[in-house]
Amino acid sequence: MTYGNQPHYAVAVRDLRARRRAEGQIQFLAHHDALTGLANRTSFNQRLEQDLKLAAATGGKLALLCLDLDRFKEVNDLFGHAAGDAMLVSVARAVTDVLDAGQVMARLGGDEFAILMPCEHAVAAGRLAERVLEALRCGNAGGNGPIIATSVGIALYPDDASERATLLSYADTALYRAKAEGRGTYRFFEAKMGAQVRERRLLEHDLRHAVARGEMHLVYQPQTDVRAGTVTGFEVLLRWQHPERGAISPAVFIPIAEESGIILQVGEWVLREACREAASWPVPLTVAVNVSAVQIHGPHFVPLVHELLFETGLAPGRLEIEITETALIRDPARAQSALRQLKALGVQIAMDDFGTGYSSLSNLRAFPFDKIKIDGSFIRAVDANEQTAAIVRSVLGLGRGLGLPVLAEGVETEAELRFLEAEKCEAVQGFLMGRPAAIGQFARHTHGPDAAEEHTILAA
Repeated sequence: MTYGNQPHYAVAVRDLRARRRAEGQIQFLAHHDALTGLANRTSFNQRLEQDLKLAAATGGKLALLCLDLDRFKEVNDLFGHAAGDAMLVSVARAVTDVLDAGQVMARLGGDEFAILMPCEHAVAAGRLAERVLEALRCGNAGGNGPIIATSVGIALYPDDASERATLLSYADTALYRAKAEGRGTYRFFEAKMGAQVRERRLLEHDLRHAVARGEMHLVYQPQTDVRAGTVTGFEVLLRWQHPERGAISPAVFIPIAEESGIILQVGEWVLREACREAASWPVPLTVAVNVSAVQIHGPHFVPLVHELLFETGLAPGRLEIEITETALIRDPARAQSALRQLKALGVQIAMDDFGTGYSSLSNLRAFPFDKIKIDGSFIRAVDANEQTAAIVRSVLGLGRGLGLPVLAEGVETEAELRFLEAEKCEAVQGFLMGRPAAIGQFARHTHGPDAAEEHTILAA
């Protein structure tokens, strides 16, 4: 340009460093997880496709390891999402520290991770899984926060599958098997696993809709005073009548509900229905409801119980919450706080299946129980087995010493009942006194003899 009759150059300077950093950050986020810095699902899938092609060309093998954290949802619920994020970062750091060159880890989403490794044989993949599990166990040492635990599933190329989607699916299937067989371990994919996992996932899907579809119903089993022979209350038991599969055992669907978190929805329905039903009885009998560890450790359980008591008008002293010892040991402080709050509401607390869990004596001292329920496995043939009889006598004596009434479950014969009566057991429950049935079958107990006669006439 001309300026003052002289030629000049105009130079424009623009600082692009911030833009370049932003572009680099965008590029990084396109291929990495923002929280942990690991490869994301898109990047991992691309890397897996590349490595599969390379392995196919060279005749090599690949191992795909899928991980997810055991009970991660509970960590978020109990400690908050910040603690959950910190746990994910710790897992990413601990695992990447044990990986070798050529091995890559990715966060696929939520608490799901994957590791890809070239290998010559399955043993190498098993050793890596062991190193991963050990690294996470060591990371828990001396910590005061939530415990990190994971399960690992392994699938191999080309032994198990030759394409990306199938290999991922098979590793995920092996992961489900590892979780089902005790967690904190690893399993290799086996062909028979696929059908079992598919079956479980179908059940889980149907279970999510079972309450809304009216497939769930409650049955009631009477609890009887040994001396008087009168019914003092009922235990509520959940049943699922699947429209295609028929009756599904609680032993099958309850573990699925607990692991998937569906138990919160189902448990709330059970508690509401039980309180509503019991509130309608003219005879003020108790109603006992089983509560899982997932429920008792949840932050909203006590407020829910308070709300349902108010909503249904059931007197708090007529509601009995049954909880097993196993549910207490996961987070004793949290469980103790919840139980004490329930006691403050006036709700009764019973230790269910006594003797089958852990640290029974210390639990009786530490937690505010109102009743002990002896597991039915100890009652079976108690009149003929001296060892079993000695155990039951000890529990009954312990209950008397602590001032806690004892109820014996699983009573099926007159001989068992006579033994318990002789040993001054307060209450019993079992097929001998009554099988679980619809509450209408027990109208003479809940509404009195006249109501029972009326019910019989109407039924006829």
